[in-house]
Amino acid sequence: MSASLEGRTPTGDTVILRPSIEGEPLPDSSSEYDEWGEKLPLSETVGHIERLVIECEGDAVGHVSWHRVHYGPNLGSCAWNIGIGLTESAQGRGIGSVAQAVLARHLLATTPLDRVEASTDVTNIAEQRALERAGFTREGVLRSAQMRVDGRHDLCSYSFVRGDESSSGS
Repeated sequence: MSASLEGRTPTGDTVILRPSIEGEPLPDSSSEYDEWGEKLPLSETVGHIERLVIECEGDAVGHVSWHRVHYGPNLGSCAWNIGIGLTESAQGRGIGSVAQAVLARHLLATTPLDRVEASTDVTNIAEQRALERAGFTREGVLRSAQMRVDGRHDLCSYSFVRGDESSSGS
């Protein structure tokens, strides 16, 4: 990873995406949206997931992750799907928007894929706003897309595509 994986919040805090140090636990970013119940083994879900630690002003405050998704059989039909988790103390400070914008631009700049996507619960207004501030475009609602302990949930779908890089925040 390069030093270009950084940005600044509107208040001037530096946000850096970096690999985790061996043995370093990811910061606790659990929320009400993480009550999954029994999970499938990773090999039965999305396969290989990459993760980076989000650091703000020297403190590890969360992580971003991404994996490839397929909309057809060729590389041109693939996209990156990203996710984020922030500690409670990092929420509401613009860190998530910056981290997601930096990651999306990095993935488009360093890979041949043209689309980065993210989704969030329809009730997670804060994350919807964070994605929009990061330059993502809301595409619609994925009905009954996610199962959690309390039942099925609808998700809002967002995308960031090649060409959006010049208009995104961070």
